[in-house]
Amino acid sequence: MKTCFPKKSVLFVCIHNSVRSQMAEAILNKLYGDRYMAFSAGTDPTQIDPLVVLVMIEIGIDVSNYRSKGLNIFKDSTLDYVITLCDQAKESCPYFPGGNLHLHRGFSDPSEFKGKSEDVINGYRRIRDEIKNWIEKEFG
Repeated sequence: MKTCFPKKSVLFVCIHNSVRSQMAEAILNKLYGDRYMAFSAGTDPTQIDPLVVLVMIEIGIDVSNYRSKGLNIFKDSTLDYVITLCDQAKESCPYFPGGNLHLHRGFSDPSEFKGKSEDVINGYRRIRDEIKNWIEKEFG
């Protein structure tokens, strides 16, 4: 049985569902939750990155209860948008017969940033802000 949603549904996909897709889900739900229901999943889910929790709370969004999810939980869902946020997910993301529009918008993976802790956290903030700005332009 297919699952349908009362608002436009958006599934953000990246490899681990630990950073970018979690940020995108939370930001879209916070900014435009009156029109969209955002979800996120990973092609190879792990766990949410603790730095994501930190940088999201800085902009008033609490993701401390978020968990990484696999794509399989959406296999019977009708989705308005399926959006990959990294090239690896784009290449390995299966076809969703219920996905009406497939988009790709790649963002750097902040979990790969190296250096001083302040430089790393600033990298997470930069990606967060890039995702937020893109969501405002794409969905606002």
